[in-house]
Amino acid sequence: MVSDHRAFAKEVDGRAANLFKAVPDTMRAFRGLMESAGKDGELDSKTKELMALAVGIAVHCEGCINYHTREAIRKGATRGEVAETAAVAIEMGGGPSAVYGAQALDAFDQLSA
Repeated sequence: MVSDHRAFAKEVDGRAANLFKAVPDTMRAFRGLMESAGKDGELDSKTKELMALAVGIAVHCEGCINYHTREAIRKGATRGEVAETAAVAIEMGGGPSAVYGAQALDAFDQLSA
């Protein structure tokens, strides 16, 4: 389990850059999907980032937790909003999501400092 979220963020970004170089067409299409799905609409982009974080917690994806926590912070999410996002993920994902929800809150504390 990740303990240094800042260092892990660099790893996640580096791995994504390597994948982008290996399959640029696929990654450009994926980035387009992320941008389209994440833009303001009926739901604002911060809410969508928190939704993505909840899914990352529920499916136990450390990279997703790190990335979407960073994006949620960038879009103005508060610690309380991240905590409530973790609570919803725990409701949907049970005990394992509690472990990853705690990780998301730890990521918020480290990445927002």
